[in-house]
Amino acid sequence: MTAVNLAPTKRGFPAGFSEDRLDEIRRLLDTRRTGFSLEAPFYTDDHLFNLDMQAIFGQNWVFACSVAEIPEPGDYVTLDYGPYSLLVLRTDDGGVNVLHNVCRHRGARVLTEASGTTGNLVCGYHSWTYSPDGQLIHASAPGEMEFDKACYSLKQAHGKIVAGLVFLCLADEPPTDFDDTAAIFAPYVAPHELAKTKVAYQQNIIEEANWKLVMENNRECYHCDGHPELACALFPTWGLSDETIPRHLADVWDRNQQAQASLEYRCRRYGLPYEVVEELDTRIAGIRISRESLDRQGESFSADGRRLSKKLLGDLPDFRLGRCSMHLQPNSWFHLLGDHVVTFTVLPINAHQTQVRTTWLVADDAVEGVDYDLETLTHTWKQTNLQDKDFVELCQKGATSPFYEQGPYMKSEYQVEAFINWYVQRMREHVG
Repeated sequence: MTAVNLAPTKRGFPAGFSEDRLDEIRRLLDTRRTGFSLEAPFYTDDHLFNLDMQAIFGQNWVFACSVAEIPEPGDYVTLDYGPYSLLVLRTDDGGVNVLHNVCRHRGARVLTEASGTTGNLVCGYHSWTYSPDGQLIHASAPGEMEFDKACYSLKQAHGKIVAGLVFLCLADEPPTDFDDTAAIFAPYVAPHELAKTKVAYQQNIIEEANWKLVMENNRECYHCDGHPELACALFPTWGLSDETIPRHLADVWDRNQQAQASLEYRCRRYGLPYEVVEELDTRIAGIRISRESLDRQGESFSADGRRLSKKLLGDLPDFRLGRCSMHLQPNSWFHLLGDHVVTFTVLPINAHQTQVRTTWLVADDAVEGVDYDLETLTHTWKQTNLQDKDFVELCQKGATSPFYEQGPYMKSEYQVEAFINWYVQRMREHVG
């Protein structure tokens, strides 16, 4: 496998990109068939993966974590994807610093744990020491000449918190429309008060598939017959319309419509936004968000639709609020319910491996074993994630076949098309 090398050439592309290779990528992008899956190299080629890391994950705002994962000053998480390693640290003023986890001495990882609490940052190799904002404050050695420490600070990235969700961007000049997207989703997320939640559980799984296949799988429910646990609460009609509902789901569709009307009435009563906002491929910071009804009791992702935690989140007035569902390009999706929140982060490893990080949040005063049972809380999405893992790995195996051809998306997979269209737009902008 070709090693990931994103050292830019003089034209700004990853090393190893000849003009002929770039022309071939431009041709693949320009001839992409609307409404069809991508050609195989987009899922299998190491050079294209390198370009994804530069053009998509190196230029756009990506979801990193929630404030529940770094609640106190000095708390940090490390985020690794592609060739990048980032430190996301909570500051004394409640903000975040995002630093490249690369020592300025000889490139060692400064912090090696997935999360923790720190004061100064001390590299374990030669003890170069940095302040929480990345300034080099100690690098002495007997007999060495003094040098300007200010020239050797840890390199910084951009970071911001919106309604308790933490985002980072590696670009020198981040896309400017993210603030507009944040203004869309903040009113939906804010009532859940993520700053008053805690991490109940976090699952990290490695899927043997390209990151785009992971995202595509999430953007449709055409395969949801393969999710029996999820289907207990999630209406299997998600993504369908009056025109596309099959006859055998007509009764379920009617039940869904009635539940949605009841949910919208409660949202209007409580002053909660619920309308669908869908701009997945019409802005750089693509988004889809809505509040949607759940089946049965309509409270949570359980077998009978009842709440999984006894503690309401934030200042929400009612458990029966369905789910606030949000998709953000390029690497995240979220489910916010009355009793808990589930966040999903997609972290590419290489062309054929992706880490999916799922985090369950509950009210910070909820007590495990009293207010919630951990296994019951996490059961639905643990099982769903493993089922999705199997699905996307089947697709990755197919993409490596010499007989793979692009296939058409169904009407219910329109959000997959929107994701791919967004991806192609960003790549075209990058390669020119």
